[in-house]
Amino acid sequence: MSFDVLQDQIKAKKNPIAAILGAGLDDIPSHILKKHTAQYGETLEAAAGAALEFHLGLIDALADIVPAIALSCAYFEALGWRGMKVLEALTAYAKEKGLFVIADGNREGIDGSAAAYSAAWLGETEVGSSACPVFSADCVTLSGYMGSDAVKPFLKDCAQRNKCAFVLARTPNPSSKEFQDLVSGDRQVYTAMGDLIQRWGRGTAGKYGYQALGAVVGGTQPNLLKPLRRHLDKTFFLVSGLGAQGGVSADVRWAFDELGRGAMISDSRSILRAWSKAGGNGTDYQDAARGAAEQLRDELRRLITIF
Repeated sequence: MSFDVLQDQIKAKKNPIAAILGAGLDDIPSHILKKHTAQYGETLEAAAGAALEFHLGLIDALADIVPAIALSCAYFEALGWRGMKVLEALTAYAKEKGLFVIADGNREGIDGSAAAYSAAWLGETEVGSSACPVFSADCVTLSGYMGSDAVKPFLKDCAQRNKCAFVLARTPNPSSKEFQDLVSGDRQVYTAMGDLIQRWGRGTAGKYGYQALGAVVGGTQPNLLKPLRRHLDKTFFLVSGLGAQGGVSADVRWAFDELGRGAMISDSRSILRAWSKAGGNGTDYQDAARGAAEQLRDELRRLITIF
């Protein structure tokens, strides 16, 4: 799946939201966790079972509303190999439901390690004469601050397998300015990274004009979105930080082009945590997540018209 496929799905659902999935144990309703600890004790096996049940329920609740999910790899890695099995199962299930799957792990490596990461998340691992798919995500998030060596193996798989990647450019966390806002020559570091992302992706543009390498940009500083959108006209944006990190829905409209294309909004986990904010016991977590997703979609529809 390239950004063309993602844009088609956004257009079909009139919704540019990627629901972030990846729950810590405090995010899982107690009745689900208790069911698994009763069977397996207070173990990683119980935690992984609860995480699988909870996230499968969220996917069922959201599949007809959002075009994409972003699986926060760290929350599954924290459960060891059991969590990685859950991540693999959720990726497969979400794709069965027709969702675009972003593996949100901010992978970074050089030489063989970058190629291995790319094989794991986007490609295949060769076992003798067999090529075995691993996680088979549609897209992955990357850190490009090690340079092109950290990105080119992923770009190769993107081109060969019709997939795509988002590279960190200007992130929404408060301390990002310590490095990303530094002046390098006549521009700031994050703008230099944006230029590199667009240069690295040259020659991979699809029918909507967007290349296979997109950029992660923060939604918490709207004054940056407008010039970035104008300057990086071939770069698809993943706008992060909406909601929990201080972003406001009205701010993100500048990430989109004049046709309402070229960007996707990640929801800062407000959908995943909707049940706890409602003050209930979590037995209605699916309804709460669905309601939160619909509310955010409707807010964005008042600001953005997608053609």
